[in-house]
Amino acid sequence: MRTRPLKVALLGCGVVGSEVARIMTTHADDLTQRIGAPVELAGVAVRRPSKVREGIDPALITTDATALLKRGDIDIAIEVIGGIEPARTLITTAFEQGISVVSANKALLAQDGAALHAAAEAAGLDLYYEAAVAGAIPLVRPMRESLAGDKINRVMGIVNGTTNFILDKMDSTGAGYQEALDEATALGYAEADPTADVEGYDAAAKAAILAGIAFHTRVRLDDVSREGMTEVSAADFASAKRMGCTIKLLAILERAADGESVTARVHPAMIPLSHPLASVREAYNAVFVEAEAAGRLMFYGPGAGGAPTASAVLGDLVAVARNKLAEATGPGESAYTQLPVSPMGDVVTRYHISLDVADKPGVLAQVATTFAEHGVSIDTVRQQGKDGEASLVVVTHRAPDAALSGTVEALRRLDTVRGVASIMRVEGE
Repeated sequence: MRTRPLKVALLGCGVVGSEVARIMTTHADDLTQRIGAPVELAGVAVRRPSKVREGIDPALITTDATALLKRGDIDIAIEVIGGIEPARTLITTAFEQGISVVSANKALLAQDGAALHAAAEAAGLDLYYEAAVAGAIPLVRPMRESLAGDKINRVMGIVNGTTNFILDKMDSTGAGYQEALDEATALGYAEADPTADVEGYDAAAKAAILAGIAFHTRVRLDDVSREGMTEVSAADFASAKRMGCTIKLLAILERAADGESVTARVHPAMIPLSHPLASVREAYNAVFVEAEAAGRLMFYGPGAGGAPTASAVLGDLVAVARNKLAEATGPGESAYTQLPVSPMGDVVTRYHISLDVADKPGVLAQVATTFAEHGVSIDTVRQQGKDGEASLVVVTHRAPDAALSGTVEALRRLDTVRGVASIMRVEGE
């Protein structure tokens, strides 16, 4: 066993970074045995050096992350700063200094993953990022290593714990969106500004990373169609229950039937209670992978939090450290297919549309004709009326998203349609 330690620079020491430092210290002997050499925390770059960080030697703290990386003795950098800058510059600097990188930065990887992978490859170094998607759940490595010989056709999952907690509370207690959000905030599941979560930005970044791995093509954040879940109402849940469904914010990545393109999207959707994702409660994450040979696989567990995310970071640290000792690198970017990402309009699925209409003869026929004119076939219709007003709930057969959008615009122009109360896709059937 090698006695000279591999030296690690920790960039960021917030909730995740502090847990990484703690585990590196308390499990030092085990990590040494698993890697084949000691790993030593050589420095911790932070913004606020005066903050007390229990269990971390104050002598390791620095505000100059660049100087830490340029010391000349660092083997591996762990980036848990988040955001685009200074994380991007620091990771690039690490590669220039011959340092392999472990990152938990989903936003940066979704935006600039191709450039970072290219820089790592050019330098003959590793870029690992298991912690960037679904926290503690082993997902990135199984998809890019264990399933490397298979063909993945579809990935559908709950990849944001905050939104799942909110939707679960709305489903199980009948609470409204704001009430459920307030509870999530009080319990620490939601940030003071929850926009990244509830508007789907966080899930979209993870979707871009997973799509790139699944389909061996480059998918950026801008390629992912995104809709938030702030408009999901108690009425939507009531309709879902009548259909034997619940509602989840889903990331859905699909290979086209002809294999010539892919789609990537994030939006709320109704899914049958019989689907495995329907039973994912609280702030847990789960991802459903459909592969040609392996069939259907489900990955489930805590998708966020200091200790769970640190677990994924440490798993990458062990893998990268082993590669360092072997003077080798692990798998890098696989983008050989160069498949185009099709727009949302090409997606084919079912829809649940709730309309407020005038309660008079001929309305249903008018609505049905509008659907037919746009090539959208109706599966079921439910109508309730009172005092000259009525609600009309239409569930369609599978149709292209563009056709459904055209239908909705035409419906809004009908004099008998007071408004389109909600539109929701139906998935997982």
